[in-house]
Amino acid sequence: MPTSETATPPLTPTSSEDKSNQRVRRMFASIAKRYDLLNHLLSLNIDRSWRRFTTRTVPPSPGVPVLDCCTGTADLALEYHKAGKGRSPIVGADFCREMLLVGDKKVRKAKAEGLVTLVEGDAQHLPVPSDTFGVVSVAFGLRNVRDTVAGLDELIRAAKPGGKVAVLEFSRPRGRVLGPIYLGFFRKILPRIGQAIAPNQDSAYHYLPKTVLEFPDGQELLDLMGSRGLVDLEMHPLTFGIATLYVGVKPAARS
Repeated sequence: MPTSETATPPLTPTSSEDKSNQRVRRMFASIAKRYDLLNHLLSLNIDRSWRRFTTRTVPPSPGVPVLDCCTGTADLALEYHKAGKGRSPIVGADFCREMLLVGDKKVRKAKAEGLVTLVEGDAQHLPVPSDTFGVVSVAFGLRNVRDTVAGLDELIRAAKPGGKVAVLEFSRPRGRVLGPIYLGFFRKILPRIGQAIAPNQDSAYHYLPKTVLEFPDGQELLDLMGSRGLVDLEMHPLTFGIATLYVGVKPAARS
């Protein structure tokens, strides 16, 4: 649903959680080998449909490169490869080497070497050229970036004029019944399951609900994207609002 930009840009999101590069990188490194298992288990495999929806809603164009930031184990990068039928070069960037090593195995299994390229790099300083990618995506990663605004600005920098920025992120269901049930699961049950299956010193699955509940969602995140210069903004709540896809267009260069 299109929306107008706010008159006053929203404040930079803040978090009580430690989202330093060192802590976040160490945390994801410690759960890398079981990351995919837990994602699919804890979402009842619905996360796969969210990624497919993203590639259908913001499809790649033949021959035009796609950049997936905070790519992790490359799930969304590979989904874009599939959606583009191998005709669009895909680049996935992440600053956690252990996650990329898992992703590399999946790229080889998909026989996508040379078509999907994974690179190590910080989302706040992406190792890619400006004004290049027809789609710049990030799935469940923007809230982990220490400086959200810097991360958004990098996504926009990498997109070519007229290109789209797609942010898939957890959000908070607002329903009277589902909302409290989901939040109770998210706060109390999910951390215990995650810690039992993938023990780690940084309590990654306690970190997850805390950062989701503190991160802007809905109109607030859409307004933040608009304040950084994106236009033609849309948001698509998924599975009763458990996740939301946010989309904006980088304005075409003025002559």
